[in-house]
Amino acid sequence: MTEQSEPTVQSEPTVQSEPTVQSEPTVQSEPQAVVVPPHEPPAPDEDPAPAPAKKNRRLLHAALRWTAAVVVFAAAGAGTAYGITAMKRTDVPGLATQSDGRWDYPTLVRPPLPSGSPGPFAEDNTVGAHYADLRELVLPAPQGAVQDRKLRGKDGWLAAKDFLAEFAPGSARDDLRQEFVDRGLRHIAARGWTTPDGTRTRVYLLQFGTAEVVDDLFSHEAPIDGPRQQLRGTDGSVFDTDFPAEAHDHNVEYSVYLEKRPHGAEQTRQGYLSAGDVLAVILQSRKGAAKAVPFRQTVALQSELLG
Repeated sequence: MTEQSEPTVQSEPTVQSEPTVQSEPTVQSEPQAVVVPPHEPPAPDEDPAPAPAKKNRRLLHAALRWTAAVVVFAAAGAGTAYGITAMKRTDVPGLATQSDGRWDYPTLVRPPLPSGSPGPFAEDNTVGAHYADLRELVLPAPQGAVQDRKLRGKDGWLAAKDFLAEFAPGSARDDLRQEFVDRGLRHIAARGWTTPDGTRTRVYLLQFGTAEVVDDLFSHEAPIDGPRQQLRGTDGSVFDTDFPAEAHDHNVEYSVYLEKRPHGAEQTRQGYLSAGDVLAVILQSRKGAAKAVPFRQTVALQSELLG
């Protein structure tokens, strides 16, 4: 006990600071070579210097393990985020929503304008002319629909008589035919299709010389109290007061109608759009009842192409 409490042993600086003890490898492997004075206690069997090194190595290993774990979790999180953003909404659990009845239309692309030509509603386009190819402005058919090739006409242009065949024969249709002559009808571009639910859609674009002519014709043929022309096979139509005003381009005027009840085996919806020098007529018929959502969608997209 007296040897351990000898103050000279604890305060002797040469034992702790002797560099040869810490750095000389023979100190650890050959302790018998160390000369110890008789009045001093024997040197410890193990050099205390390696203990901090072991502690440092443990800290280093722990740090490396945590770093690796962070990298793995970060990579997994990034992969999960990418996977969710790449998935469709209906593929993500909890975010799936049922279809609201809209059709899957292709991405709309307006045809290019001839070099130097303004858009139909540009300030310097005083006549409201559509200088792009009218045939490229007709709304394309949605996915899964069967197209009506008869409405493509010759070279993409439809004869006026084929358009007039949509209406019931009589004096009103004869008057409309004469109006087309008097007002200088230039072209009719059309497209039609039938979707798997049985809805038949027909879209007609009638182009005249100026927007003023179309505005006048629109006011005459599509007043708010009901369309002037009765469609073939219908019993009469009334203005659709439930049609949302935002479902059309702000530059385009519209009138939309719904065949009133009781009606025949089919119900028909019809819409008229006044867009510059183009009068668009959109018709949708379906056995039982013509659905509101696809009709509104069709009107909105067609007005977007013309706007």
